[in-house]
Amino acid sequence: MSLSDSAPHPKRFYKTVTTAAGEGGFAILLDGRAVKTPAGARLALPSQALAELVAAEWAAQEEFIVLPLMGATRLAYTVIDRITQARAETAAELARYAGADLICYFAETPQALVALQHQHWEPLLDWAQTTHGLRFQRASGIIHQAQPQDTLDRALALAQAQDDFTLAGLAFGAALFGSAVLTLALQGGRLSGQAAFDLSRLDQAFQEERWGIDDEAAARTDWMQQEALLLERWFLALKG
Repeated sequence: MSLSDSAPHPKRFYKTVTTAAGEGGFAILLDGRAVKTPAGARLALPSQALAELVAAEWAAQEEFIVLPLMGATRLAYTVIDRITQARAETAAELARYAGADLICYFAETPQALVALQHQHWEPLLDWAQTTHGLRFQRASGIIHQAQPQDTLDRALALAQAQDDFTLAGLAFGAALFGSAVLTLALQGGRLSGQAAFDLSRLDQAFQEERWGIDDEAAARTDWMQQEALLLERWFLALKG
């Protein structure tokens, strides 16, 4: 079963999809009528580029509207219906992932994996410190390593300084990758979506090369990869 098969989907009821500037941002119009969120709010995007990204998802629907495959639309709904009322909690999510960031936890063995992680993760940890003042303690193995309070405070302040749409992307990415650093690097243009995804699963990919991967795991990996690529487009569209 694919993610798109998990629930019934409404039939496509519109012919044309356009965007229009208006109060509060750029609207998505289906046959001239503005799209609303599940909570009944007006779907308004802060940039023309982001509106076009969302509109392209609506235009791509065929006989049925498959919302699980419309990542930008889903994230925009989340921003408007939830993030705007829960900024503090959402910002705290980024700080929470910074407190247990995936790329701070290096394997103990085998040495080939340890070397691979140090090769690719250490430059990003250095980048986070240089660019954002986020100083991370490294760990070997899976035992929790507490991070400096200043790092957690800086991560929280960084998240709180973002607009709602960027903040939503950061929270989504941190959960997707298990890493605040990878998400900040993606948002800042230091990494592509594909690179962030690959670096978030160095261990899994290392094991798959040796032992293979089953169909269910492959489907989930493909879905996560698509979400990472979408997040890259989301951040780029927010920049106009």
